[in-house]
Amino acid sequence: MEFEDEAFVLAARAHGETGAVVELLTARHGRYAAHVAGGASKRMRPFLQAGAPVLARFRARTPEQLGSAVLEPQGEGPAALFDDALALAGLSAAAAVAAGALPEREPHPGAYLAFQALSQALAEPDIWPAVFVRFEAGLLEELGFALDLSKCAVTGQADDLVYLSPRTGRAVSRGAGEPYKDRLLPLPPFLLSAQSRLEAGDVAAGLALTAHFLAAFIFNPMDRPLPPARLWLVDRLREAGRL
Repeated sequence: MEFEDEAFVLAARAHGETGAVVELLTARHGRYAAHVAGGASKRMRPFLQAGAPVLARFRARTPEQLGSAVLEPQGEGPAALFDDALALAGLSAAAAVAAGALPEREPHPGAYLAFQALSQALAEPDIWPAVFVRFEAGLLEELGFALDLSKCAVTGQADDLVYLSPRTGRAVSRGAGEPYKDRLLPLPPFLLSAQSRLEAGDVAAGLALTAHFLAAFIFNPMDRPLPPARLWLVDRLREAGRL
């Protein structure tokens, strides 16, 4: 079994004295783990950081085998964010969420494209936290848990959608949701339209919303918490006054 694919590094851990087992999010083959010879070397280590773009050449004797990969760096990746610790935290959090949520060896091209879009947006400090929320919403959709933001779950109307049901992930209008607002999740306007202006509190509401559904639909059923890198990102954004 052999293939070549564009990929992002999600995680890497030492294996033996010189090798590493690297988790990859590939464009056409989904999440793959592979042994990378020399992956523990100083030369390779910078290219195995979370979020690094690579070209992966994968080989295994059988489909069930771990297999090995030769990785060729593609672009700067995390190195371009060296002076922006907050953006690096965002990249690490996205990699951790993707690694934890995506099933292994199952194609999810939408997840790859969402990760790619986020990695490109990280150079824009004012917008990437909102793009991160969209990345997580896209990941939910890719895994079959799309949020229904098309109309109010109660009235069927498409106007003035300001809440989300924490149970179903369906939007609720202001009028229909007002009596139950303490039990509903705030729905930030930027998730309804890319043209909406970001207001104070919108990113915090978006992160709380996607965290709720990632936990409820994906991580809790696997009896696992949200990745620590995701929780740490929220703390860092709050400390930086970005929420």
